[in-house]
Amino acid sequence: QVHLIESGGGSVQAGGSLRLSCAASEFTYNNYCMGWFRQAPGKEREGVAAIDINGRTNYADSVKGRFTITMSKDSAQNTLSLQMTSLKPEDTAMYYCAIAPGNVCMTAIQALGRMVGPWYKYWGPGTQVNVSS
Repeated sequence: QVHLIESGGGSVQAGGSLRLSCAASEFTYNNYCMGWFRQAPGKEREGVAAIDINGRTNYADSVKGRFTITMSKDSAQNTLSLQMTSLKPEDTAMYYCAIAPGNVCMTAIQALGRMVGPWYKYWGPGTQVNVSS
């Protein structure tokens, strides 16, 4: 069973920064991609950023230039990070990480700004980000 655990959420003022991390373990994909998603109260879940093992990335228009997604791997686990800068109140949401198998990554990454889609198979429980004005 794949385990994904997010951390790093918190409360900041507008203009501040946060770094989210997602520890992924016990998955056997040799080829995969991972993404960050968020969901604010009363809104649908939306894609924020995604990355594959070759470093190809995609970002939602609303976070381009402010957020940076990275991925690293050691023998024990894979760590997905999201560096968030110049945070805005509209960035307030629960943030989730997820992983998709490699055979769907091209589609999943390209679709990030339009839909979450069915491609991400495993999800973490989320970490809350609150940005105050």
